Amino acid sequence: MKMLKETGTKVSISIIKRVLYQNNMKGRSARKKTLLQNSHKKARLWFATVHGTKDRTFWRNVLWSDETKIELFGYNDHSYVWRKKDEACKPKNTIPTVKHRGGSIMLWRCFAAGGPGALHKIDGIMREENYVDILKQHLKTSVRKLKLGRKWVFQMDNVPKHTSKVVAKWLKENKVNVLEP
Repeated sequence: MKMLKETGTKVSISIIKRVLYQNNMKGRSARKKTLLQNSHKKARLWFATVHGTKDRTFWRNVLWSDETKIELFGYNDHSYVWRKKDEACKPKNTIPTVKHRGGSIMLWRCFAAGGPGALHKIDGIMREENYVDILKQHLKTSVRKLKLGRKWVFQMDNVPKHTSKVVAKWLKENKVNVLEP
């Protein structure tokens, strides 16, 4: 708009909106995306370069794992609704909220090409000792359930609790082959 004014061109907001709409441009919520530092980008490129040529047989034998936190009432979420001016408080146009976000649940899960493995509810804060306990309970049983065989590889992300000495020791003692991150 500022550039148009500097050139002496006058355009109304409604004309700009109409042109945007005619070109299939609509106001939408911006998607949230993890900020990647250069070190993250380099690590991802390294991973793709090292592992990108491996065949399907290799990838069928990878057991993937991760944790996720699920908010019972999403605190960062917002939704748009199409409504008339006087219908703001109708139930179909509202989102229920609770004080203090209503709680959350933390879960650990593993899976492979053959399907899902174990699902574990994490009580409290996840620490390296808790992670070892989860691995003790669920890693080998998931490998058997998914029929991964002898040459299976375990993949976990690079968070400190996963790369700690306690976890590394347990993985080594239990002869768990870990996919290089």
